[in-house]
Amino acid sequence: MAFPKQVRLVEVGPRDGLQNEPEPIDTTTKLALIDRLGAAGLTHIEAASFVSPKWVPQMADHREVMQGLTRRQGVTYSALTPNLKGLEAALECGVDEVAVFGAASEAFSQKNINCSVAESLERFAPVLERARKAKVRVRGYVSCVLGCPYEGEIAPAKVAEVSKALYDMGCYEVSLGDTIGVGTPLKAKRMLEAVARDVPMDKLAAHFHDTYGQALANLYAVLEEGVAVIDSSVAGLGGCPYAKGASGNVASEDVVYLLNGLGIESGIDLDALAATGTWITQAIGRPNRSKVGVALCAK
Repeated sequence: MAFPKQVRLVEVGPRDGLQNEPEPIDTTTKLALIDRLGAAGLTHIEAASFVSPKWVPQMADHREVMQGLTRRQGVTYSALTPNLKGLEAALECGVDEVAVFGAASEAFSQKNINCSVAESLERFAPVLERARKAKVRVRGYVSCVLGCPYEGEIAPAKVAEVSKALYDMGCYEVSLGDTIGVGTPLKAKRMLEAVARDVPMDKLAAHFHDTYGQALANLYAVLEEGVAVIDSSVAGLGGCPYAKGASGNVASEDVVYLLNGLGIESGIDLDALAATGTWITQAIGRPNRSKVGVALCAK
């Protein structure tokens, strides 16, 4: 299958990349990061997570972030809303789009959101119904699609089952997450083939972490199959608190460099994006995990 002519990047750095930082990051820095990402050409930015501050203290300022945004025309600012309470708070802040997150692993679901996979799907039903009434789109995430820190291998059929449930429930797009970054290209293709039998390819996104250095190779593999939406984090920020040793999502800069080399349009200014990665990692005292970002900013 041919590569897509255009790919949309979903920048999850402001939420997925920052939520596990041990030291508080001030709201001003988060807002500046989101604005810089928009200026670099990102059209879809997941800006906040409306979860309990008890569980994710870093996201305690979700209201301040969503209400303090300098909104750019053509940019969607979304937020994670795992339950009705979170959704209502997000709607009050004028969120453009929301997301719910499930898992293909029973053990991970219990560790992450304290319920079974089936129970998590039941919880999402009223969230999607309320969002539908508010005319707000919902995106679905499936974690551990290529492996679980507790169960090990995950059957592609299980990933397909959860993905189909989210899609049938009303999620306009389903993001397939290699949460602990253990996938390899052939496994990624086989998983995608299973899911694509139940969910249209143009409704699927790839969300690959880079723990074992395979994220770009895995993305190349699914791009060949027709995936045209990629989740990424500037400077490769982030990780998974429930997976020891799991590194951040694939770096946005590295993805854009790959897309440029393949002649695939993304609409993103790579130099501006790399500068943003350098700025945010210096601001929060973290290493820049983007090889492209480090190379460009060393010139």
